Amino acid sequence: MEHVPSHFFRKATLKNSERFGTEELARIEGEMLEAREKSANLEYEIFMRIREEAGKYIKRLQSLAQTLATIDVLQSFAAVAEKQRFVRPEFIERPSIEIDKGRHAVVEKVMGAQTYIPNSISMDENVNVQLITGPNMSGKSTYMRQLAIIVIMAQMGSYVSAESAQLPIFDAIFTRIGAADDLVSGQSTFMVEMMEANHAISQATEHSLILFDELGRGTATYDGMALAQAIIEYIHNRTGAKTLFATHYHELTDLSTSLTQLENVHVATLEKMGK
Repeated sequence: MEHVPSHFFRKATLKNSERFGTEELARIEGEMLEAREKSANLEYEIFMRIREEAGKYIKRLQSLAQTLATIDVLQSFAAVAEKQRFVRPEFIERPSIEIDKGRHAVVEKVMGAQTYIPNSISMDENVNVQLITGPNMSGKSTYMRQLAIIVIMAQMGSYVSAESAQLPIFDAIFTRIGAADDLVSGQSTFMVEMMEANHAISQATEHSLILFDELGRGTATYDGMALAQAIIEYIHNRTGAKTLFATHYHELTDLSTSLTQLENVHVATLEKMGK
């Protein structure tokens, strides 16, 4: 400490060091703090003036923002459509779905166009329900999501990921995909399944699209099968909505003998080079 100049004063004592200052440094530090406060006050004052001035043109600015947003979306539609080989969908009046070599745009992007296998979907006016079976990881859920994405993209004015697509205009899309409970609300997986399924079949019309994936998995095997069959029959006989129903209950395929507008679809797998 004896080597510290006399005009230095101790500011703080730390564990392994001492801090010193001088009157000159203290003065400069005070000026810096004062300047920082003045700068913040000036910045806020300028901001308030700009906000007040911009407020005079708020309607025009909002209109400009809306126009730019629309252009941005349309430009994005065009760029993606050209890059990903999308096509313009055709809307038809009859209740028929005809999609040739449809693709799930996101999955295809992740897997690559060379690896992804497209799927066609055909449901004419004589088919309202497709019962989809197949092994695990075969692509049943992707097949269903693919249709939903194509419908949404088409009705929002975008081109779609397919070779061609003819679609009616749907008034709503109802989905029950995945299995999850709701612990916060005290609802089991089965309860969530039933509530979502009930909402779909009670709100859907003949102009709606319904996607059910493995409905009934949240309860015992035979109970789940009975529920799945009852819901399929209700949709077929009363609702009339276009429906994709994926299931692991292969016994349900026998329904095609009694339900004339139900079609069985099987997702097959192909082994190639041991994969």
